[in-house]
Amino acid sequence: MCAWWNLWTWLLALALLPAGAMATAVQCNGAERIRLLEPVPIDLEELEALHALPPLRVTAVNAPPLASFDAGQNTYTGIAADVLCFISGQLGLRIEFVPAHELSVPQKIEQVQQGHIDVFMPLSHLPEREQLGLFSAPFYDSHYAVIARKGRRLDLKTTADLARLRVGVVEGVALVPLLRQIVPEGQLVTYRQSFARGGLFDALRDGAIDAAVFNGDFFSEQRYRHRLFDLHAVHTLYEHANGYRFYFSPTPQHQRVVAAFDRYLRVIDIAPSLQQHLDGERQLIERYVSQRSQRTLLQAASATAGLLALAAFAALRHHRRLLRQLADSHALMAQQQQALQTAHDELAQQSRTDGLTRLANRRHFDHVLAREHARALRSGEALSLLFVDLDHFKHVNDHYGHATGDDYLRAVARLLARHAGRSTDLAARYGGEEFVCLLPGTGAGDARDMAERIRAAVQELALPNALAPWPRLSVSIGVVTLQGGEHAAPELLAAADAQLYAAKHGGRNRLCATTLDVDEK
Repeated sequence: MCAWWNLWTWLLALALLPAGAMATAVQCNGAERIRLLEPVPIDLEELEALHALPPLRVTAVNAPPLASFDAGQNTYTGIAADVLCFISGQLGLRIEFVPAHELSVPQKIEQVQQGHIDVFMPLSHLPEREQLGLFSAPFYDSHYAVIARKGRRLDLKTTADLARLRVGVVEGVALVPLLRQIVPEGQLVTYRQSFARGGLFDALRDGAIDAAVFNGDFFSEQRYRHRLFDLHAVHTLYEHANGYRFYFSPTPQHQRVVAAFDRYLRVIDIAPSLQQHLDGERQLIERYVSQRSQRTLLQAASATAGLLALAAFAALRHHRRLLRQLADSHALMAQQQQALQTAHDELAQQSRTDGLTRLANRRHFDHVLAREHARALRSGEALSLLFVDLDHFKHVNDHYGHATGDDYLRAVARLLARHAGRSTDLAARYGGEEFVCLLPGTGAGDARDMAERIRAAVQELALPNALAPWPRLSVSIGVVTLQGGEHAAPELLAAADAQLYAAKHGGRNRLCATTLDVDEK
């Protein structure tokens, strides 16, 4: 209903604009991958004021899956670009993309603050940035990760452990002020570039630094593009969540634009965009393997042609020797293809798995949730979700140490994997001491029964927690079942989180459940 209302209002406002007012607007793709969870009413007067604004000059950082520049189309693609195109289309705003490849990220931010560029995307919040520009509400949450060379044991448990390492980071990122409080002066090194020659990851591979702190999602996407297979993420800074936003130059007109953007950002669903752009990693791996195989085949074919020509020229007595060489070449090619396929499978598995518990990670869970939610809407089958949280887990780390805390997390993870054991079920680590179980085709009663079995099984582990009111480890569980209706995936997560909160508020070591159906929509 909201989309039709905005469309008619937008068309009416366009009729009031002078001829040629849209002539400088450029093509903006990806809006179809963003959905509204509820209507956003915009009155005609506000639309007229927004239409009267000149085109927004937009630049971005090259950070897939949020933003990357497509030189062929002269435009930006990614989750941030999809959100920008959707909201701009709803409001009738015009967009001009300004790549500014010659500028660093801090220089682009300065251009926005001085009014030479209108919008920068995506950018995390810092108080000093807010003093010189306008931030929208966040549209994507991510976490920083510690990247190290494979085979290097860093033994990191918390962010504070970085104090004994030589740490590299890209200048201007939001985490730099915090790192300066933790890492001694002289051990923290900033770099202008990340993947370019002489940048952050070159320094890490050359041994100039022990670890790099970088956005985990960005590293996962770029790792395959730049073939950084000797590097991997060894620790995720879950305690420092990073919300990405749009950053506007500080003008009264842009204050109005930001206010309108925020109304949409509070009610959008980016799941289709997330699925589209995260699939780029899988496509990049497959393209890499395919290109390597094609090169190997081409080299083998060239060698074969040369050998056959030599055999014809040299005489019949060389024929058998050349045939043996050809057979060896084919065997080597088969070995190389098998090695590439094995590497592909290992990389794909690592991108889906939590390093500590070996369960699915949050990123893979989000991908499967989007797929199963769409399937449940099509088929009408029930879809249940369990949100599991370890009670008083901080007491475990404080009293017994983080190594014991990790053992507790692994024990609970093994228990969840056994209970959510069907091929269609998925147990995942959601973050910190939180876990989720996605149960396709499972009704409300069966979901509650499974949650109770999990709660009781954790009790039977009898893991000590001396500082807790009950001196044994326990869990609280929020249960939600989608049974009909058109509830979006974020609503399912929010309902499960609310039930988890109710279970904790009710005394912990218990479960609370609810059902989302047609009547509740």
